[in-house]
Amino acid sequence: MMGMSRRLGIARTRRPSPTGGFLASSTTRGERARRLLPVYALLLPGMLLYAVWAAFPLIQSFVMSFTDWRLRGESSFLGLDNYTRALADPMFWKALWTTVGYSVVTVAGQLVLGLGAALLLDQRFRGRGALRLVYYLPVITSWVIVSLIFVWLYNGQNGVLNWLLHDTLGVIDQDVAWLAEPSTAIWAIAVLGIWKGIGWSMVVFLAGLSAVPVELHEAAAMDGASAWARFRNVTLPFLRPTITFLLIVLTIGGFSAFISIFVMSSAATGTIGGPLNSTDVMLTYTWKQAFAEIDLGYGAALSFLLALVIGAVSLVELRFARREGIA
Repeated sequence: MMGMSRRLGIARTRRPSPTGGFLASSTTRGERARRLLPVYALLLPGMLLYAVWAAFPLIQSFVMSFTDWRLRGESSFLGLDNYTRALADPMFWKALWTTVGYSVVTVAGQLVLGLGAALLLDQRFRGRGALRLVYYLPVITSWVIVSLIFVWLYNGQNGVLNWLLHDTLGVIDQDVAWLAEPSTAIWAIAVLGIWKGIGWSMVVFLAGLSAVPVELHEAAAMDGASAWARFRNVTLPFLRPTITFLLIVLTIGGFSAFISIFVMSSAATGTIGGPLNSTDVMLTYTWKQAFAEIDLGYGAALSFLLALVIGAVSLVELRFARREGIA
């Protein structure tokens, strides 16, 4: 029988011992844990800081959202009352829709203008590096400083924008108080959001453009394709993952707008979210409820509702991108 097995080329195998396999697996895991021990030691300080300064406050604020939180005295448990109160609050819905409008305008502006700047500065010409720096400078400037500069630009009496449009070009009949009119205030602030974010979108698009094969452009040009056809059929398909990434990140940024609206509305009208609450977005309304009205439980509930909206919008964008084969 053994000879027949050898002639047929059948190799005899030994069954692994269950105990031996378990010990080998345990040994491998133990060795891996010992190798990763220095990594865990390096991560531990950062994890402790995160737990103290981020995780614990997040959990605490979530607990607060179910209570009538008192700075003095005993807080009372309200259950879902703060959340149902928000859903029945007309100012909550007004702030939410203002946030949506602000986000749509700023995200679209940053995507289109950032892509245009990236396509321009992806070409080789003298001074390209200096222009890239100029476009990126607004990204690293302080929100407070640029917000105050734009307040001066939008000034209804001696602002630069009115001087340009009214006194110089004659486009408008009279000076406009851009930040004091409910119909223009939020869109004037949105212009600042677009201007400040173009440089960051440009840098991300430049990274995406570096992945587009030059050979495909050369082949398309040899076939007689126009610049627009090359952009649509060659460049754009390679940029779809970049666009998806920017769409999600910029949407989160738009829904998180706070400093520019806080500074510009209070400087121009004396009230946060003014005039007539026309610039109240979710974060300014949440801030006013939590710190101006000292209604901390309701403010915490509003913040988690905002987080839920941001998560839902980002998930929809990501699923749409995956369905279209973009991400």
